[in-house]
Amino acid sequence: MVPLTVNGNAVEARSDPGTPLLDVLRGELGLVGTRFGCGAGLCGACFVLVDGRVTASCDTPLSAVEGREVVTVEGLADGDEPHPVQRAVLEEQAGQCGYCLSGIMISAAALLAADPRPDEEAVVAALDRNLCRCGVHRRVVRAVLKAAE
Repeated sequence: MVPLTVNGNAVEARSDPGTPLLDVLRGELGLVGTRFGCGAGLCGACFVLVDGRVTASCDTPLSAVEGREVVTVEGLADGDEPHPVQRAVLEEQAGQCGYCLSGIMISAAALLAADPRPDEEAVVAALDRNLCRCGVHRRVVRAVLKAAE
């Protein structure tokens, strides 16, 4: 068993320590907001926060997060109150298919935690590792800037 904290809750994952964190989150813990994209940590669909840092969960073994704090897109909200990024994405209708949005919101939340008032250049840089095939990048940038207001 591997102890860790996920979205503020202490859990003991039963999966093999070499299992990708993404598989544990989705399969064992039922947190399906984090998505599988490329499987190589390159597209951003699987991003989560590990001790506040954006991390690709598809190529991070469970053993690497033992005793650490993991936050998924489900954990960004404060109870029933959506995170400002989540609210702004909805208000700006920034998503299209939505597959990439969980990773994008993780990256954006990390940016806003480090820099509450980023400029457009900082937002673009922070989202650089998040790929979106639908091409909603401009809407997403606009939503992140709105969340910072």
